[in-house]
Amino acid sequence: VQLQASGGGLVQPGRSLRLSCAASGSIFSINIVNWYRQVPGRQRELVAGITTRGSTNYADSVKGRFTISRDNAKNTMYLQMNSLKPEDTAVYYCNADIITTSDYRLMNYWGKGTLVTVSS
Repeated sequence: VQLQASGGGLVQPGRSLRLSCAASGSIFSINIVNWYRQVPGRQRELVAGITTRGSTNYADSVKGRFTISRDNAKNTMYLQMNSLKPEDTAVYYCNADIITTSDYRLMNYWGKGTLVTVSS
């Protein structure tokens, strides 16, 4: 199983960006999905999460600006980021609890990060 994050880049403050995370491999089901971010020298922090049923939670710093969603048919998860601020600059990682068809065990997976830079 692999998680491939994409959609990062350089964006001006106030603009929007959408990150995608595509899961591939022998997937039986994807349970909870999370987006984290990390700034060099700081701990990785949870940005947003979404359950199988669509319940969401957000870090206080992004509430009202970011929206997490998922397309279960495509095994793809998204993070819509609006009204971006310079302090949102970080490497963003997707993370998911996945049951594979190989052994039907629930395991946690991380994707490689995608860099988001918010700067004028």
